[in-house]
Amino acid sequence: MMFNGYNEDLVESIRQWLREDVGSGDITSLSTIAVGDESKGIIHAKADGIVAGIPLAELVFKIVDPSLSFVSNVKEGERINRGTILAEVEGSTHSILTGERLALNLLQRLSGVATKTQAFVNALQGLPTRLVDTRKTTPGHRMLEKYAVRVGGGANHRFGLYDAVMIKDNHIKGAGGIAQAVSRARAHIPHTMTIEVETENIEQVNEAISAGADIIMLDNMSHSLMKEAVKVIRSKSPHVKIEASGNVSLDTIQGIAACGIDIISVGQLTYSFDNLDISLDLNAKKEAQDL
Repeated sequence: MMFNGYNEDLVESIRQWLREDVGSGDITSLSTIAVGDESKGIIHAKADGIVAGIPLAELVFKIVDPSLSFVSNVKEGERINRGTILAEVEGSTHSILTGERLALNLLQRLSGVATKTQAFVNALQGLPTRLVDTRKTTPGHRMLEKYAVRVGGGANHRFGLYDAVMIKDNHIKGAGGIAQAVSRARAHIPHTMTIEVETENIEQVNEAISAGADIIMLDNMSHSLMKEAVKVIRSKSPHVKIEASGNVSLDTIQGIAACGIDIISVGQLTYSFDNLDISLDLNAKKEAQDL
């Protein structure tokens, strides 16, 4: 996702988020700072991590006030250290303070996602297994959080319910079995779309193979059971991709990958991360114009 393209939906979302925060106006700034006052805002990191969302922060300030100058000092995806100056925004003090909180909220969250993602990517270094996210995202922020996963070096799973078939336990129950679910899905979808089946035991793995699943997910399996499942799949249907999910942590991910897994999906990349500590401080304050 490229923020510099100023996607219309993204711009409207930012306008909505600003309305939520600003309302009828920033009463504190309006009552304490002279109209026409200009400042430079220094955006800096207070922790080490991976930066993501710099173009988004710029877009926030540009929507608040197109006359603001925004200069980035780092690249998206760059590893930064505590004290690194990420960007400088200069112009109307009122405008800078109006956009400050939203710009920082988004920058902190996306950098937090990217930082956590890269930690998992690093844990898989040298292994052929691919790290992907899930649909466990903040409502309204899925595109942004999935973007941050890519910035951190991960990849995206399906974006929603519309772009791939994933047959989970409740679908299996509702359809009356894996074979029925896969058969009905195959008849309904275009030939370019894949079908993934979630399995919890070897019996379901065999059913998914027989049904012609393109991807088989091994859900919450022990390492020994995963190894057995991988052996069965590789012997019977070697073209099928194998995904593992559930109970994945930095401590367990290498062991899971070593079972012969192609893809590991990790929900906590987008639902259990720490915001990266980033602040904006006013600096090089200019004299207010007498209006």
